[in-house]
Amino acid sequence: MKLLRFVVVAAVLAYAGWLAWPFLSPFIEGAGPETATLRAGAEAQGGGELFGFLPSWALWAGAIGLYVISALMLGAGNSKAAVAYFLAFLADAALRVALDHQGGEAAGAGPATMSAPAAASSLPMDPVYLTLGVLVVLGVLVVIAGRRIRRPRTPGQFAY
Repeated sequence: MKLLRFVVVAAVLAYAGWLAWPFLSPFIEGAGPETATLRAGAEAQGGGELFGFLPSWALWAGAIGLYVISALMLGAGNSKAAVAYFLAFLADAALRVALDHQGGEAAGAGPATMSAPAAASSLPMDPVYLTLGVLVVLGVLVVIAGRRIRRPRTPGQFAY
């Protein structure tokens, strides 16, 4: 069970890193601090507003933060990691579906690049819904890995 937990934590952190890559890449590429900050800010503001009032970077940053929190909670053995994971999933799903319905408006900038990868055109399904399905399966694995195994105690044993 510990190996499953380790693999699931690594998968959640890898996905959170993939989501955060457009924010982090200007800093890793070796650009100066001012240039990297401007590029990361332009990446964050590129998506526009979702649902008429919510900036896309808010959902994006919230999903990344909640995925990292859920991975840390799961790694620590907290059984409530699934709650944080599914909150992150809801934010991620809302972001993906909203950007998918916007179509070409925000296709060139911001988190829209994660909603429609170019290499996925040969898939039989829409890649947005395929990705959401994989994330649901990962969420089920988070629930399974986060369960505590309770061993039955015989009378006379101390309760630790």
